[in-house]
Amino acid sequence: MKQFFKFVLATVVGIFAATIILGVLSVFIFAGILSSASEKSTPVEANSVLTLEFRKPINERTPNNPLAELQFLGFEEKNLGLNDILANIKKAKTDENIKGIYLNESYLASGQATTEEIRNALIDFKKSGKFIIAYGEVYTQSFYYLASIADKVYLNPQGFFELSGFNSEVTFLKGALDKLGIEAQVIKVGTYKSAVEPFVLTKMSDANRLQVTSYLNSMFGHFLDGISKSRKINRDSLFSYADNMTVRYPEDALRLKLVDGLKYKDEVLAELKKRTKTDLKDDLNAVNITEYDSAPTNGGADKEEENSGSSRNRIAMIYASGEITGGDGDDNTIGSDRLSKALREAREDDKVKAVVLRVNSPGGSSLASDVIWREVALTKKVKPIMVSMGDVAASGGYYISCAADSIFAEPNTITGSIGIFAVLPNMQKFFNDKLGVTFDNVKTSKYADLGDISRPLTPAERAILQNQVNHGYDVFTGVVAKGRKKSQRYIDSIGQGRVWTGKQALKIGLVDRLGNIDDAVKAAAKKAEVKNYKVVEYPEQDSPFKSLGATFSAQVKTKLLMSELGEDYRYYEQIKQVKGIMRVPQARLPFNVVIK
Repeated sequence: MKQFFKFVLATVVGIFAATIILGVLSVFIFAGILSSASEKSTPVEANSVLTLEFRKPINERTPNNPLAELQFLGFEEKNLGLNDILANIKKAKTDENIKGIYLNESYLASGQATTEEIRNALIDFKKSGKFIIAYGEVYTQSFYYLASIADKVYLNPQGFFELSGFNSEVTFLKGALDKLGIEAQVIKVGTYKSAVEPFVLTKMSDANRLQVTSYLNSMFGHFLDGISKSRKINRDSLFSYADNMTVRYPEDALRLKLVDGLKYKDEVLAELKKRTKTDLKDDLNAVNITEYDSAPTNGGADKEEENSGSSRNRIAMIYASGEITGGDGDDNTIGSDRLSKALREAREDDKVKAVVLRVNSPGGSSLASDVIWREVALTKKVKPIMVSMGDVAASGGYYISCAADSIFAEPNTITGSIGIFAVLPNMQKFFNDKLGVTFDNVKTSKYADLGDISRPLTPAERAILQNQVNHGYDVFTGVVAKGRKKSQRYIDSIGQGRVWTGKQALKIGLVDRLGNIDDAVKAAAKKAEVKNYKVVEYPEQDSPFKSLGATFSAQVKTKLLMSELGEDYRYYEQIKQVKGIMRVPQARLPFNVVIK
């Protein structure tokens, strides 16, 4: 009995302690939410420098996360989306308190088109006459492309400068599947539809190597052109430097005029103080872009008021970011239900005069893509709709774009990949030989168990599925032909799953113009014949209360995995995606292409 009371007492104490801990955590969490909800503006002192530093992937929109300040509880710190990065650079252009921009060492893990958008915003910023200074201990090619527009580019005297060309890497899973006794049964349309290759090959096919070589050279050519123009260095010389890896030491970068000086950070800060007329003994007035996001514009207007425009004339900015799936999706995936609802709301709102669909997607479910395409086509009938393509708008991402009035892409956007495929696993050997598991069944009809993973497809079943995929491709090329006002035969000739850059896509008629988000918005307003307008964003972002527990646990889990796996975390992500790809017809980009 004595032991019993001990256990009871221990249990009561444990429950009491857990309640207190949860209560304290709740106070912190809700305090963070309330603090964010009543966030005060950040004061910007005179003669300040805006610091830009990008060390995390950049999303299309800033996440709606009022818990960002609670990093000690496992929540991510605030990470601005591309929308707010561009808005803040634009705000700084006319802010009398901001004298210039300091580009600090950045890894720029985001795509090429995202970097292009930021680079163009910085070029526009320089029109104000304000300075941009860049410094890095390590210059990756992406960061250097961004920094090359700066008035002065400085490299640490013992730093590293990368200029070695672009590399595209694909991870192949066939060897692993063979060891497990799993066969990937592929049904596809398109010579270049290489998304299935990692399941059935151990290296690139000749057709895939041809297309990757083509779009990679196009992207690298644009990269060289941009640096050549900003640094006034001959393009062929730049190519030679990369091809021969001429830049091996900081002194090489200085000698070849790729940088303006070799300086330590204290020397760069001293120059920034000089440019802002700050005494060397005083601290530099600097504000990072995350803090600056809550700073008022000149005259005290906040960010919301700055873009107020006319309440009666609105341009809807609808974000379609991530893989395309059925259902609601979330802020990082395109759910056909959620995005269709956003398109309907914009279409039926009389205050919305035009729509810009911002697409950054490798594609996904062909059915979900068609559901979204239908809403785009219906919207086009009643008001202008433009598409602005981000890093990727390929396969299903192109499917949902093709019905728009006009398509804008960056020169280094990845697009096209018009094709359909399906992958069904045959796990018979895995179950039988690896696990010793066997199956038996009774069925009423010949094809009642079609797609069963415990056995291979029969020739008749494969023929049925191939016919369905062929039909899907015919529908895909048909909607593209109608949207682009081309013959279906022509679309098939440039389709076949082939991937193009935005620059290449312009030449073959898959896009209408090379331009950024702002260009698409201006074009939409012009077609709608409105001059004074407000840009409103759709769909509404997820409430932090909706997924509070899931967000917390997911972030902790992700951090633990990333700390253990490091750069290999992307392979884990790739394996997770296999389940979603198999068994469902897909209109998506070649599987996990990595460009370095």
